[in-house]
Amino acid sequence: MAWQVALVATFTMTVSYVDRQTLAVLAPSVTKALGISDQAYGWLGSAFSMAYLIGTPFAGWWIDRAGARRGLVASVFAWSAVAALHALVPGFAMLFVLRLALGITEGPGFPGAAQTVQRILPPGDRERGFGVLFTGSSFGAMVVPPFATLVYRHAGWRVAFLITAVAGLIWIPLWMALTRSKNVRAQLDAAPVTVAEPRPSLGEMLSHPIVIRALCAILAAAPIFGFSQIWGAKYLVRTFSLEQGDVGGYLFVPPLVFDAGAILFGDLASRQRRAEGVPARGLYAIGLALAMTLALLPMAETPWQAMAIMGIANAGGGALYTIATSDLLARMPVGALSFASGILACAQSAAYVVVMPLIGRAVDKLGSYDAVAITLGCWVLPGSLVWLLWRPPLKFVARTRATAVAT
Repeated sequence: MAWQVALVATFTMTVSYVDRQTLAVLAPSVTKALGISDQAYGWLGSAFSMAYLIGTPFAGWWIDRAGARRGLVASVFAWSAVAALHALVPGFAMLFVLRLALGITEGPGFPGAAQTVQRILPPGDRERGFGVLFTGSSFGAMVVPPFATLVYRHAGWRVAFLITAVAGLIWIPLWMALTRSKNVRAQLDAAPVTVAEPRPSLGEMLSHPIVIRALCAILAAAPIFGFSQIWGAKYLVRTFSLEQGDVGGYLFVPPLVFDAGAILFGDLASRQRRAEGVPARGLYAIGLALAMTLALLPMAETPWQAMAIMGIANAGGGALYTIATSDLLARMPVGALSFASGILACAQSAAYVVVMPLIGRAVDKLGSYDAVAITLGCWVLPGSLVWLLWRPPLKFVARTRATAVAT
């Protein structure tokens, strides 16, 4: 039962990414129909991320108090409604507002799913569970390109937005049925705060070495995955002169390989932690090397070569995400798991807020994605080195209490 609940929580991330990624897949057609430039499209990517950045810490705080069982239902229903409204947009302004609304309503998704994995699975399975959790988001990013382009061919981009929004209505009854047992409710509903393990404040969380180290890792890796997610369709159309209806046959590759990287490295890291009790720094270093291969994208001469390079980089990104996230949550008090997960989601959004408009500006100015790919491939190195070399405390403790031994 524990793994069944964890898998449905993973499906939450699938639904989330289906709704947020539909615009990215249909971007060539939507931007042409509405007269939106590459730089303005970059701001649409930032709109979602800005809202997610602001809303997710509060969403994590709310999930820690309300519990994932009820909080996720409310969130999925709200963001599905917002996603469906994308079909009615008349221009850039309304689309920008809806991207903000989607970012706010999707805020509880990752914190709630991460809290579920941490609470429902035994300690020895949690890193493996986080590897599977990340496949939920990339699976959503994988299925949207072929599905949305199929609907586009037959009914246009507005209908594609409506149909993809239905995914949330499928998830809600499944989640409610699986979490109705007394045992599952006891594990997923809000846990009482104890004197021995109080919830830390936002300021204490953001300034703690454990959290700062994890933030460095996420800020480093986020643009690798974000580039293929948000810019993949436009990259293929500009670089290889593909049609909108053809991009779905290629864009499933990066998220598919991200899944493979997250599962493989999550499993290996879980085995290593059980055997040695320490973070998987060697595995993280391998993930870093893979992620940096995005800098080789200018060498691609065909769409399939480009997808292979993006896929290898995404496998590395999956490794970095999984190892950094599971390591952070293993060190956090139980009452702050969703809060901590929300902070990591904020880091990803912060990276998108800064990077996406810059990518659009660079492409408008330079006419290609070569410099962008090289820069992103190099960007992942400094923050990842911080994670590898820093030895934070073994457990999150208040500053007024004794510092734990570093590992």
